[in-house]
Amino acid sequence: MRKGLIGILSAAVLAISGAAYAAGGSVEAPAQNWSFKGLFGTFDRGALQRGFQVYDEVCAACHSLRLVAYRNLMGIGLTEDQVKKIAASKTVMDGPNDEGEMFERPGKPSDRFVKPFPNQQAARAANNGAFPPDLSLMVKARVGGADYLYAVMTGYKDAPKGTEVPEGMSYNQYFPGHLIAMAAPLAEDGVEYADKTKATVDQMARDVTTFLAWTAEPELEDRKRIGIKVLLFLIILTGMLYAVKRKIWADLH
Repeated sequence: MRKGLIGILSAAVLAISGAAYAAGGSVEAPAQNWSFKGLFGTFDRGALQRGFQVYDEVCAACHSLRLVAYRNLMGIGLTEDQVKKIAASKTVMDGPNDEGEMFERPGKPSDRFVKPFPNQQAARAANNGAFPPDLSLMVKARVGGADYLYAVMTGYKDAPKGTEVPEGMSYNQYFPGHLIAMAAPLAEDGVEYADKTKATVDQMARDVTTFLAWTAEPELEDRKRIGIKVLLFLIILTGMLYAVKRKIWADLH
């Protein structure tokens, strides 16, 4: 009975959420061509590293990545020395020490990404009451996934005539309701890519979306490799079983 009630309540919540989303007047995000999509898709290491740079220099000022440790960055193709250098450039609050006091120290590869704010209240105070969400699982958390995230970052436009945009809000054609508390995060040449790629808004949006797709599912490539091996095994096994079946029935006849 309890499980049935929970199921009914969950369905009701989803229905209400879906209706609210539709009522928000959002526009469906256009499908994009991502290297990591499909059965054989993989992450583009260049895009991952550029995406980390965009996150580190732009997004990290407001958004956390609480589920990612600096050592995980070796998964995007960075060397151990590069990861150590990145971690050491961050200041981590640690402790207590022998005197019972907290202290600051340089980051280590084993540390999780440093949060931009000590708590939610501080985050809201710095962002006109809006709370910047953690981005670790954002690609999985939003309907449309990577397509939606890319669309929102590139969807800032002037509001249509007659549309009132309150102070502190921006108009975004892909955000539900079209009014978003986050100002456009990306601007032309907002970063200087280490690999000299031209930092257009489109390029930065694609790169940071790719990086956030990786943070949401860093095991994606391993999962696909295992899936392909299992599929090949099942195909071979099916062929062998079919051959055995034909052999057995041939002898019987």
